[in-house]
Amino acid sequence: MRVVKERDERRNEILDTASRLFAAKGYAKSTVNDILDAIGIAKGTFYYYFKSKEDVLDGIIDRVTERVMSKAEAIASDMSLSPDQQLFQIFLALRVRDSVADGLLEELHKPENALMHQKSLNSMIEQVTPVLVEVVERGNGEGLFHAEFPRQYMQCFLTIITTVLDEGIAPMPVEERQEMFRAVISLLGKMLGIPYEPLWRLVQRNWR
Repeated sequence: MRVVKERDERRNEILDTASRLFAAKGYAKSTVNDILDAIGIAKGTFYYYFKSKEDVLDGIIDRVTERVMSKAEAIASDMSLSPDQQLFQIFLALRVRDSVADGLLEELHKPENALMHQKSLNSMIEQVTPVLVEVVERGNGEGLFHAEFPRQYMQCFLTIITTVLDEGIAPMPVEERQEMFRAVISLLGKMLGIPYEPLWRLVQRNWR
């Protein structure tokens, strides 16, 4: 057990250091040697855990996704929350900025890192969708929602909020972004088969 713990700690140390380095120096300008120097480990130790710099970035993305998933699953299993409350709490958990080093999201938004950013979005959508579907189906069963295609609707909604509402992907004036946000909530209401106004009031109470 101790060996496993030490391995996890070393792997996380590499991920933490690389995350800070990529954010500060830029992913393209950072090298494996930079990571080694920052931690003070041998190259063989690095390659025991990761195949390349790209593999490290994959690990960072996977770890962020795991953190979001852990929050989402905990919310979905909290039966003290109504299905609509669960949905918005999960949407709040999708704010990954607090889970990554300052500057790393900006780094992923750069054109040269578009493929990696797309991979992170795909991973998030793929893993979070089943959790949202479970919540929507519960809402359907309780008569709160009337969503005809829960899985497809949640896939569409996740794609919208992780792209259109991502400032790094779709920059727009504050007023326009606010109107876009209201439009997205209106669309969600249509997907769930519930009125817009109560839904918007719920958003205003939860979204800070």
